[in-house]
Amino acid sequence: MTAAVFDAPTPAPAGAAAAPATGALTSIFVRLKLTLLANGLRQSSGRKAAFISSAVLTLLFAAGQLVGLVLLRGHAHAGSLVVLLIGVLALGWTFMPLFFPSGDETLDPTRLVMLPLRPAPLVRALLVASLVGIGPLFTLCLVLGGALALAHGAVAVLVAVVAVPLTLLVCVALARAVAAANTRLLTSRKGRDLAVLSGLVIAVGIQVVNFGAQRLGTAGGLAALDPVADVVRWVPPASAIGAVDSASTGAYGTAFGQLALSAAALFALLYAWQHSLTRLMTAPDGSTLAAASEPSRRPGSSSAAGLQRLLPGGRTGAAMQRSLRYIWRDPKTKAAWVTSLALGLIVPLFNALQGTGSIYFACFASGMLGVQMYNQFGQDYSAFWMVAQTISTPRDAYLELRARALASLLITLPYTVLVTVVTAAVLDNWRALPEALGLALALLGTMIGTGAVASARFPYSIPQEGHKNVAAGQGGLAWISIVGGMFGSALLCAPVITLTIWLNVADAEAALWILLPLGLVYGAVMTWGGLRLAGPRTSERLPEILAAVSKG
Repeated sequence: MTAAVFDAPTPAPAGAAAAPATGALTSIFVRLKLTLLANGLRQSSGRKAAFISSAVLTLLFAAGQLVGLVLLRGHAHAGSLVVLLIGVLALGWTFMPLFFPSGDETLDPTRLVMLPLRPAPLVRALLVASLVGIGPLFTLCLVLGGALALAHGAVAVLVAVVAVPLTLLVCVALARAVAAANTRLLTSRKGRDLAVLSGLVIAVGIQVVNFGAQRLGTAGGLAALDPVADVVRWVPPASAIGAVDSASTGAYGTAFGQLALSAAALFALLYAWQHSLTRLMTAPDGSTLAAASEPSRRPGSSSAAGLQRLLPGGRTGAAMQRSLRYIWRDPKTKAAWVTSLALGLIVPLFNALQGTGSIYFACFASGMLGVQMYNQFGQDYSAFWMVAQTISTPRDAYLELRARALASLLITLPYTVLVTVVTAAVLDNWRALPEALGLALALLGTMIGTGAVASARFPYSIPQEGHKNVAAGQGGLAWISIVGGMFGSALLCAPVITLTIWLNVADAEAALWILLPLGLVYGAVMTWGGLRLAGPRTSERLPEILAAVSKG
């Protein structure tokens, strides 16, 4: 569609129906949204059951939140809690479209490019259609509960009547504006990477909420929220709910200003959304034009050439480079690595910050990172046949697995050291650093070795589409591989663990430093032993491995 078609009235051909009015267009989009929801439920009984169960649980949680907020009515710090809750809710509306773009097919405005629609009526129609769904209903329950908790007096009730729908509209417009501004990203490979990484965001968010709740318990309760709430109550859309609180205390001028801020934010978001729609529906995709106009790169000019020069030659360097490219380019492999790296640091660090941690929690990072060595051939998908063509002897299989282990150690070894040092610094327990680091390195090396054996013995396929990380019917293999390997690694590390406990019980502080080189050597021996055992097994089971990893 050209800019003229989108920006100027288009004369209808003789006999053609006129473009629908704004009210009719809005009703069409609302019915379209309802049809999309209904058709999605008809796809399978499993999807219908999942949708209904999630809807019921969400509504029950929203009802509980509504009742809880109403019970806060009259509490001295209810305003701070409600304002911050609406602020967090607005953050969720802002970022969730980036991680779940496929949750609402109308989030992609490029589907409407060929329709003769003006941007202003289209924005209004999409805004009303966006109010249909579980998310808006959940938001409405929370906002309504917050307004009921804060409204005291007739003026405050009148302000709440305006503030509740205004807050909901700002949240919805915020999500739509962000989605429209990032449509090119959401429909690209990077957008799919974001969707895969959504689990990491949720996991990190849970840790942050848990940490914040524990800090509140030791900081005097809800009173600790007041300084932050004093700032957030002037940030839309929380300012609309803050206006209800201000009106309840008689600060009518402040309430009017806070409502005006949210109204101005709504108009600004609608304008930005309309501008993004105009640009998307009139401009060509710049990425394809740039790709077509760029001259082809000279051989050796890519950034990978620099990495290749740092890697060893022969089969080892080529296999290491392939593994590192998988980590960087394959969405699911990247998601697994990023999740392990993040949680491997967050768990020991947050426990240390809460004062309940130990420096030995750094071994959690070794476990999370060591798991990435398991199911090495599954990340190759059906392309494993090309790797299998290069393996004719147990020596070839050993070199292949050794290269993959070295590629993993390029990331896991320095990161394990970093997590252990950071944990020791937060706990101010430098005395225990050598023994903890030695134990972490021993566990990491053992898991690399057992991961190589598990890759040869229990390979499974990773579906390329969807959020499942195990193909249908192979869940048992995945559990045996990962859980069995983790327990086996813990048992194989028993000598180092026993020595660590014995030296601490015997109060042999002068001898604890020996655990660092001992753990390093022990981990190296376990890695070497695992690779030696896995090499012949891999060479014997190439057809079985190829069949197992190709089912996804």
